[in-house]
Amino acid sequence: METKQKTPVMIYTEATPNPNTLKFVTNKALLLNDAIEFQTIEDTTEAPLAKALFEMEGVSNVFVSNNFVSISKTDDFLWAEIMIPIKEFLKKFIEDGNDIITANYVKPTKTATNAIYENDSDLEIRIKGALDKYVKPAVEMDGGNISFVKFENGILTVQLQGSCSGCPSSTVTLKQGIENLMKRFVPEVQSVIAESE
Repeated sequence: METKQKTPVMIYTEATPNPNTLKFVTNKALLLNDAIEFQTIEDTTEAPLAKALFEMEGVSNVFVSNNFVSISKTDDFLWAEIMIPIKEFLKKFIEDGNDIITANYVKPTKTATNAIYENDSDLEIRIKGALDKYVKPAVEMDGGNISFVKFENGILTVQLQGSCSGCPSSTVTLKQGIENLMKRFVPEVQSVIAESE
């Protein structure tokens, strides 16, 4: 009888533009084609991974996506103090096959989304398409997420999550990177702003 060998879980960290956020990347799928941000331990009902992370010292925000977890720390801790324990915890949690979220988890209804709806205008469809194709992959590389909120009078409002949320350089990225890209692909966009939390 052949025994199936478990694939070892590999985890490595990547710096993000936000000095208080590290991206923990794994070789296992965590959430397929989805992303969930937890800003407080109260948000973690039915989310065992995020709950356990919040119980660790220094963790202030948890963002889980396809194959990574972006974790933000409080200012009173250094990454040198908490990175290894978090990495070891994640490796064991994933290897043990624990649930990232339970079957009972109800994702908060989010008004910000890149999903296309029947009542979306052609312009909104073009904006969401450009966000998904050109902007979102770059933002995900930095451990974050970007979603469409609304478009009015030439102003595109987006929601930033993960490492982008509260990042000191997010305003520069928003104005110089994202705004320039969006103006190029959708000339009707004159300005891009982030929704204030």
